[in-house]
Amino acid sequence: MPSKSAAAFFRPRYPILSPRVLLRPFTEDDLEPLHDMQSQPEVARFVEMYRQPPSREQVCAALAWRMRNTALSQEGDALMLAVESKSRHVLVGEVILYWLDEQHRQGELGTIFNPRYHGQGLATEAVTEMLRLGFESLGLRRIIARCDVRNTPATRVVERIGMRREALLRDCSFVEEAWHSEYLYSILSAEWAGR
Repeated sequence: MPSKSAAAFFRPRYPILSPRVLLRPFTEDDLEPLHDMQSQPEVARFVEMYRQPPSREQVCAALAWRMRNTALSQEGDALMLAVESKSRHVLVGEVILYWLDEQHRQGELGTIFNPRYHGQGLATEAVTEMLRLGFESLGLRRIIARCDVRNTPATRVVERIGMRREALLRDCSFVEEAWHSEYLYSILSAEWAGR
C-alpha cells in the first residue's frame, strides 16, 4: 500500500518567490485585474465555468472562492494562488493545485494566464513552483494537467516543464452546444527529482 502524503495539512509560507514571479493568496484588490484577465475572449473560452467573458459579479464570486483556498487539509481541496510579476507588481495569472487522491498521492495542476504576458516564461516559473510544492512539500507521487486541445499556450508550458502527454480525451466535455477535446499530461515525482 502506498504511503500517505507527507502533510495532512499544508499551508505554504507566502509569498512563494521565483526569480521573476511571486505566488500569493488572492486578495480583494485582485478583483479588477482578475476580471480584466478572465474577460479576454482567448482566456474565457478555456475557463470551464465561463466559456464566455464573465460579468463582474461572476468574477467577484470566483475571487471569493479563490481567497478561501490557501491551504490543503484533505483530499479534494485546492490551493489557488495569484501570480504576480515582481518587476511590474501586476497580476499576470493564477496557478491551482488540486489534491485529487491522498491514498494514491495524486494532484492536478491548473493555470490561467493573461495573454498580455505570454511568451515571457512567467507561467513556466509559476508552474514550476507549484510542482515543487506538490512533490517536495505535499509528498505527491503523480501530478496531472488537462488542457483543451486548442489551448496552445497551456500545452507549451506543461511540455516545457517536463510533463508527458498521456492521452487525447476526445469530445470529453459538452459546453455551449459543442464537444471539446482535451490532452491529459502527467509527471511523476521520480521524473521531477531527476529532471
